[in-house]
Amino acid sequence: MLQSVQIQRSKLVLVVDDQELNRDVLGMILEDNYRVLYAENGQEAMEIIRARSSELSAVLLDLMMPVMNGYEVLEAVKSDEDLKHLPIIVLTADKSAELKALQMGAVDFVTKPFDIPEVILTRVARIIELSEGRQLISAAEYDRLSMLYTRNFFFEYANRLHLYHPDQKLDAIVLDIEMFHSINALNGREFGDDVLRTIGDEIRGFLQEVFGIASRVEADRFDIYCEHQEDYRALLQRFQDRLNRYSSKVSIHLRMGVAQWQEGAEPVLLFDRARAASGMVRGDFQNPLMIYDEEMRKRELLNQRLLNDLRDAIKEKQFKVYYQPKYDVQREPPRLSSAEALIRWQHPELGLISPGVFIPLFEGNGLISMVDSFVWDEAARQIAAWHRKYGVKLPVSVNLSRADVFDPTLVERLTRLVHDNGLEYQDIKLEVTESAYTDNATQLLDVIHTLREIGFQIEMDDFGSGYSSLNMLSSMPIDVLKMDMKFVRNIDKSEIDLRLVKLILDIAKYLKLNVVAEGVETEGQLALLRDSGCDLVQGFFFSRPLPAEEFEKLLVREIEVERRLAKNDAV
Repeated sequence: MLQSVQIQRSKLVLVVDDQELNRDVLGMILEDNYRVLYAENGQEAMEIIRARSSELSAVLLDLMMPVMNGYEVLEAVKSDEDLKHLPIIVLTADKSAELKALQMGAVDFVTKPFDIPEVILTRVARIIELSEGRQLISAAEYDRLSMLYTRNFFFEYANRLHLYHPDQKLDAIVLDIEMFHSINALNGREFGDDVLRTIGDEIRGFLQEVFGIASRVEADRFDIYCEHQEDYRALLQRFQDRLNRYSSKVSIHLRMGVAQWQEGAEPVLLFDRARAASGMVRGDFQNPLMIYDEEMRKRELLNQRLLNDLRDAIKEKQFKVYYQPKYDVQREPPRLSSAEALIRWQHPELGLISPGVFIPLFEGNGLISMVDSFVWDEAARQIAAWHRKYGVKLPVSVNLSRADVFDPTLVERLTRLVHDNGLEYQDIKLEVTESAYTDNATQLLDVIHTLREIGFQIEMDDFGSGYSSLNMLSSMPIDVLKMDMKFVRNIDKSEIDLRLVKLILDIAKYLKLNVVAEGVETEGQLALLRDSGCDLVQGFFFSRPLPAEEFEKLLVREIEVERRLAKNDAV
């Protein structure tokens, strides 16, 4: 404790107040812990600040003074590059003055009449600590591209607005750029930087019209903390229109999540909610705005419950692996060729939970690898069990998430999985979503190359769902394209969709890749795909995903058909 006080005693604090009594009171509070200088007005204070700026750790500044008032001091300090990072704590009895002072650069307040000494000492110590800790990032208070606040500065500012003006109704807005990594990959980083500058410029223009602050908190995410707006759809359209004017050739889409002011809710909570709301409309170009509401709050509670229950679910085998068959439709009749492993969660209290609920949740929280590992183990065990029982090995496709790809033990884990179950590498097919190839693509491609060299087959899942499909095909080490079901859905009704499917099939044939069509539900879709040269099909027309015991019955029927066909051929 003595050492801490000695360190503080080396720090210099300036007290500026025209009332001698106030200076004396603050001096008695501070002098045991700091070296203290005094000034009677703003002009005298600025002379001391300029002369001893390198020594000063903080300034306690009264606002109402003769000669030069506190607002003028704040303005002078803020406009001076050498002084603007000096922390100033405002002394005031006027609550209405606090917000203006904060906007002008004050970092904290001490209310008159003065609080108990311990409170003032704690506040001064905290501000000095914060300021000294921020010296290394002081040059980065503004993001160089968007010219908005940096994340740390933004949230510190927002927290102070909430702390000192809890009744001011400020909403949290999160603005995201859809598929920004693909925009960069296709058009170059310089183009991407110009997009960020354009959005930053429009946000700054908006904040000249209403009170608020903003930050580029991530590569493609902007946070805005501002007065409540009556029409957030119009605000989102304003930002979107600015981007459309900037680039008429490249399609750039924004989405927005909003959490409205709630009494007592701190900024970090509001922005967590706004970010969750934005995530709910990811990829929804028809309705890219979501405002956090009670339904979303319930969903958040459910998500937290699922996160908490994950480890017990794996340990107790609440997860069930279902298998959806894939059929070779170039044979007549179509023959069972392989299957895709799909996960379901039978929760003991919540019942059957859709993978559409928990998979994005676990992906977003970095836990999806635990689920993937469970599926791999169950699928490998099941392939081996069917082989022992029926003498056939039916290949099964399993998902490979981005998180899995960047696990340094991945190759070892998959190799051990194959060997421990007495399988061959081609018995386990690895599905990687198209979007994964655009996230740290170099490392991902290296890992995929290694897996293929060992003997695994790689399937690109959801082909055609993103921006980069055709551009990246030449460099992607894959064996199979899984055509996204949106292409299949209307091929028996839309000539354009059918032409797109035929184009994809032609490209795949040229690249010597097999194609799996997902989501086939009608005989008409099947006929068109088969006639167009599609190799494999999966969908409800043949079968929904089945639990292992039901899939086994299908497998047995298939084996019996194969034996009859073989017998007939022999005759």
